[in-house]
Amino acid sequence: RGEPTEYGAIAVVAPGTGLGEAFLVWTENSYMAYASEGGHTDFGPNDETQIELLRYMLKRYGHAGYERVCSGIGIPNIYDFFRDSRYATESAAFAARLDAAADRTPLIVQAALDEANPDPLCVATLDMFVSILGAEAGNLALKVLATGGVYLGGGIPRRILPKLQTGRFMEAFVNKGRFSAMMSRIPVYVVLTQAALTGAARYGLERMSQH
Repeated sequence: RGEPTEYGAIAVVAPGTGLGEAFLVWTENSYMAYASEGGHTDFGPNDETQIELLRYMLKRYGHAGYERVCSGIGIPNIYDFFRDSRYATESAAFAARLDAAADRTPLIVQAALDEANPDPLCVATLDMFVSILGAEAGNLALKVLATGGVYLGGGIPRRILPKLQTGRFMEAFVNKGRFSAMMSRIPVYVVLTQAALTGAARYGLERMSQH
């Protein structure tokens, strides 16, 4: 959906272990990347359930930044919220697997995407994660006027691609009130390659060409 504007600013949102955010601006003959710590800005809920999640996170951490609910460390937090809110009963077998896991996120994602036997708590968790990711990607797109597009990097988006394609992400992305029409014209891409390695190689070539 949407078409990029030539030389328009580009936004990058990368949920992995944490939540990376950056933007790129065209400067004469190439894009210049700028880092940020946008993942630590205050989480802004968009519905009643997310408001309850915010209250839950404030009690747990004192401060609720987007990284707490929109990253690899955020997915277990959302799961705990739904479990403790009695949204659905956690099975004893799955609880034991989570307790034994060094990283709960892959288990939750896998159980949510299991077409044969999806876990209700995990499905609710991933659905909310996708909505929050869509909203925050839209926030960054608005802040930098990313008419050149929004790119989803990090390890999580490519693992949950089917969920991102259901429409839930884009619904949250464009839900910006008076600016919803503008948001619908901004394209969103999922980075499927090892972008960090490609970027490092390009940077190395550019440096070599200068000497």
